[in-house]
Amino acid sequence: MTITTILVLLTGIISVQAFQRPAYHKKLAHHPYSVYHNKEWYRLITAGFVHGSWAHLLINMFVLWMFGERIELYYTQIWGPNFGRLYYILVYLVTVFGANIPSLLKHKDNPSYYSIGASGGVSGIVFIFILFHPWEKLYLYFILPIYGIVAGILYLIYSHWASRRSNDNIDHSAHFYGAILGMAFTVSLKPSLINLFIARFMDGLPF
Repeated sequence: MTITTILVLLTGIISVQAFQRPAYHKKLAHHPYSVYHNKEWYRLITAGFVHGSWAHLLINMFVLWMFGERIELYYTQIWGPNFGRLYYILVYLVTVFGANIPSLLKHKDNPSYYSIGASGGVSGIVFIFILFHPWEKLYLYFILPIYGIVAGILYLIYSHWASRRSNDNIDHSAHFYGAILGMAFTVSLKPSLINLFIARFMDGLPF
């Protein structure tokens, strides 16, 4: 069984349990006030394993499974089966954790703010895929084809804008920083991947 499958199953089990137990759900959610004032640092990780609805859970887990399987394979090819899987687990957990830091700093004195979901970690995995395949087509809403590098840039622009302007209770900053952290972590492990990205980016240009 792959690490990606284990992450999907574990997240699904924890999320479903949390659907049925509101107190459990609230205890695992990212609550910046509790993290900062009560030192409940575990929330920065556990928030990535609970979701707000079935749709939220299923979309995140489908995207994680679809891209994560390939990234896990690339990691094991580059660093071997043992270190590859270890690094893959680390990049996911570090990205989930780190993606929540901006909202922690922003809302640490706001007791009413909560956020949940694996979107920060999933964004990191998707952007690692873009690092390897900048010109492979992704499908927006599973219908509209768009180049990965184009989708990535638009996603970052929107997430940055929405984190400053939107009032929809979605932690857009986690999406933005999760994407950046995923790529940064991978490149820190193997800096030559920058050269691979540049070469594949240049090869895909139409001129």
